[in-house]
Amino acid sequence: MNLSEIKQHLSTARAVNFKLSDGSFVPEHFHVTEVGMITKKFIDCGGTVRNEKVANFQLWDANDVEHRLKPAKLLNIIQLSEKILGLEDLQIEVEYQSGTIGKYDLGFDGQDFLLLEKQTACLAAEGCETPKSKVLISDIKSQEPCCNPEGNCCA
Repeated sequence: MNLSEIKQHLSTARAVNFKLSDGSFVPEHFHVTEVGMITKKFIDCGGTVRNEKVANFQLWDANDVEHRLKPAKLLNIIQLSEKILGLEDLQIEVEYQSGTIGKYDLGFDGQDFLLLEKQTACLAAEGCETPKSKVLISDIKSQEPCCNPEGNCCA
């Protein structure tokens, strides 16, 4: 989800709820402690220089159990961040701490915002040295028995 989409959802939402993939919810007294832009410049395993830019929301489960973030308030925070930080219509990444800080993509099911689990992937798959298909152990031909004490595979 990008910034323009969340702003559209917030303009008609009754509440701001974040639902995790296991069906549980971020406690309703959470705070949005940051709205910002994260820029990442890196080299992938194939040697290609890459640039990523995302809008970042950080959720914090505070002890302030009377706190409730209203949709209009979050919309105002986003609009202020766009104005002050020059945020573009970027994809949103949400940081939320459970056991450790997790990063999530953001979705919407018509009522609640969904914290979608992110996955890593090889960005240079065409040049990467990872196996392209599964290899059966029975297909591997060895010059010597695998568990021969003088062999080199049981070291």
